[in-house]
Amino acid sequence: MNHGNMRHGAANPADSEHTGMDHSTMDHSTMDHSTMDHSTMDHSGMDHSRMDHSGMDHSGMDHSGMDHASMGHQPGVSEDLPPTAEPREPIPVVTPTDRAAAFPDLDEHLMHGESINSYWALDRLEAWDADEDGTGMAWEAQGWVGSDLNRLWLRSEGERAGGSTESADVEVLYGRAIARWWDAVAGVRHDFAFGGGPSRTYAALGVIGLAPYKFEVSATAYLGESGQLGVGAEAEYEILFTNRLIGQWLVEGEAWSKDDPAVGIGSGLSKVEAGFRLRYEFHRQFAPYVGVVWERAYGGTADLRRAASGDVDDTRIVAGVRIWF
Repeated sequence: MNHGNMRHGAANPADSEHTGMDHSTMDHSTMDHSTMDHSTMDHSGMDHSRMDHSGMDHSGMDHSGMDHASMGHQPGVSEDLPPTAEPREPIPVVTPTDRAAAFPDLDEHLMHGESINSYWALDRLEAWDADEDGTGMAWEAQGWVGSDLNRLWLRSEGERAGGSTESADVEVLYGRAIARWWDAVAGVRHDFAFGGGPSRTYAALGVIGLAPYKFEVSATAYLGESGQLGVGAEAEYEILFTNRLIGQWLVEGEAWSKDDPAVGIGSGLSKVEAGFRLRYEFHRQFAPYVGVVWERAYGGTADLRRAASGDVDDTRIVAGVRIWF
């Protein structure tokens, strides 16, 4: 049939039954659809899959009056499956085998590595102007070697002024992981003899770890000769101003149960030190810094310093370097 010369707009679509017509063999390319009223035509029974639309010009057709819902073109509605039907490729049911594969039993060597690692840090190596005593120097170093569970810890700190060493100690400790971020340590501390004073050796027991809000904390109890008992604690906190410019807050204190005038220790709270150091990490393992440190002696220790014409409190500007590897 040649519909090109037919005027469908004037015809009554109700009187024309197209549902039974096979349009696949008709030549629609020469038909003028621009004047046809499709809004009243029932296309639901027409088989469009075999029609060749490649030559048809749809740009001039007005589809605003067409009911696409009845034509099976309603968006979001499956032509083959009802809304309550199972998906074509349903998600497989999770089996006990799947659960076992997702959550395998972890052996101890998987939770805690057995390899031997190490960390060594010269956390503070600094100098300052000590007035009449010339230049003062101080250091604090620590390191460990071992596995995730068991480590050998080494710690040392000391001070020099006027070219002579005033104090120095070293600690050798065994550390065992007791909780996430925390190690318990036990060992010995030895204070070296300087300035004609005696040396001292103590048994040590304490903890090292990372407290909530990222405070690095260490607290150690010391037991010496004649029942001398001491406690030392230190807390650090770092602020990142940039990725390389870092500020470090530090506070530490020390207390002893008995007077020990030979080494300048009095009973009670012995001393408190607080400071702020600003470092710049040219490399993660190398960072020079400047800072301000305040120190004060208390109780019997302050009395011993006054008797020796020493300073009870001191504020100093320091410059130094932090190195680790």
